[in-house]
Amino acid sequence: MLNSYFLSLYFILVYVNNYLKGYDSIVNFFQEEIKKLKKKGLYRTLNVIESAQGPIVKSGGRDFLLFSSNNYLGLANHPELKKAAKEAIDKYGVGTGASRLISGNMALHKELEDEITKFKETEAALLFTSGYMVNVSVISALTDRDDVVIIDKLCHASIVDGCRLSKAKLQIYPHNDINALEKILKRNINKIKKLIVTEGVFSMQGSISSLPEILFLAKKYKALILLDDAHATGILGNKGRGTCEYFDIKDESIIQMGTFSKALGSLGGFIAGSKSIINYLRNKTRSFIYSTALPPAVLATSIKALEIIKNNPELRGELWKKVGCLKNKLKELGYNILNSPSQIIPIIIGDNEKVLKFSKFLYEKGIFIPAIRTPTVSKGTERLRVTIMSNHKEDDLNYLLNVLSDLKRVGLVL
Repeated sequence: MLNSYFLSLYFILVYVNNYLKGYDSIVNFFQEEIKKLKKKGLYRTLNVIESAQGPIVKSGGRDFLLFSSNNYLGLANHPELKKAAKEAIDKYGVGTGASRLISGNMALHKELEDEITKFKETEAALLFTSGYMVNVSVISALTDRDDVVIIDKLCHASIVDGCRLSKAKLQIYPHNDINALEKILKRNINKIKKLIVTEGVFSMQGSISSLPEILFLAKKYKALILLDDAHATGILGNKGRGTCEYFDIKDESIIQMGTFSKALGSLGGFIAGSKSIINYLRNKTRSFIYSTALPPAVLATSIKALEIIKNNPELRGELWKKVGCLKNKLKELGYNILNSPSQIIPIIIGDNEKVLKFSKFLYEKGIFIPAIRTPTVSKGTERLRVTIMSNHKEDDLNYLLNVLSDLKRVGLVL
């Protein structure tokens, strides 16, 4: 057994040595990789925001119009949310000190889960530290190597990572292609557990899931659905409950995932569904079991955000009014926005170098919209992802449109 160990170690060292051949050191290897990223136009840097999230932010001492935030309803700097956070700190302190299964489970956790349950109209809910952690951990908790996970091609990276961790057989169908989805389900009909994963609103495309058709197939082939409702929660539906409300669907085979970090202006993720599913996940999901619980200030802001969304439908009305206006004007200017039906507006540029120039031009004009490049989106669909907030002013939108019109004239967009 010892000889086997040393033999394995020898082959690993040989592999590493061959892989790094031509490099002076391991540090030199990473420096060369960075050069390659820069050459391909894929090198990323961080812009520092020096103010609260809102229609106007400060960066590098300058004011910028922000058109790339997920703060759709303008709640991230809402006075009532800030007040709720301060009051929670005064009462509960700043940290929870442990995971919820040890001693970190506070009254605010239960209150927020109860509010999510009512808001999403499910039997139960469970909190996580982020939406990313929900997808990564829930998929791997629900499935194993004997199961199949079937995902839309445009699903978020966190979903892909969750599938890899699960060790389940991964199958991918073309975006919103119901016929392709059924073919995969037919091929895997003998699998005990079949999990279909889709987003409600696809974060880079702006498209909306074909949830009614997916649900029909899930029933037909006895599959579960994990619905990533991160960008739909607070936005879609008459009361902002998300994709299920948008399609008037209620079904226990749909497990709803959501976040507080987008329309609700806070932080954290959740899963909502039947009591049996939630009880199972509470006992089997590693990131829930082993993560320190969300702090009081975050919980209080999320509770207040849900209250504001329920009591102030005009926030959504104002957002949709501005989204509709901006889309119409962009089409008139000749931009390809993929006929997005949601609040997310992609402007397809189609080239890494060009989209970087595009973003830089906007930045110089005081508009903050970073370039979205591969591998976040597929090659040839590089884009600007434009999002607005309900509290953007009409003058803000007009200025953006004027600059985009100028871009057409200077020839950065062909």
